[in-house]
Amino acid sequence: QVQLVESGGGSVQAGGSLRLSCAASGYTYSTYCMGWFRQAPGKEREGVAIIDSDGSIRYADSVKGRFTISKDNAKNTLYLQMNSLKPEDTAMYYCAVRRLCGGTWWASRLYGYWGQGTQVTVSS
Repeated sequence: QVQLVESGGGSVQAGGSLRLSCAASGYTYSTYCMGWFRQAPGKEREGVAIIDSDGSIRYADSVKGRFTISKDNAKNTLYLQMNSLKPEDTAMYYCAVRRLCGGTWWASRLYGYWGQGTQVTVSS
């Protein structure tokens, strides 16, 4: 059974930083497309960043240059370093995984495994 457990959320002021972690277990496929999504109240869930088993990384335009995704394979843990945070980054952040990214990494409906989420709140 695949389990994803996020941590590291919190409240910060604009310009601050946070690092999210997602501890994964039970995922046995040799390939993966793993990443972070976020959902603000009243909005659709959107893709933030992904990394795949080939090491390819993709970011949403809104976070490029501010967020960095990485993965520690020895620890089976995914990270999201978030710098220069803005109030519009406020959302529940989720970790998700699927076998292959394809050309639709941002499509949340294609991910079968999700964590419970961790809240990020950025005040101005």
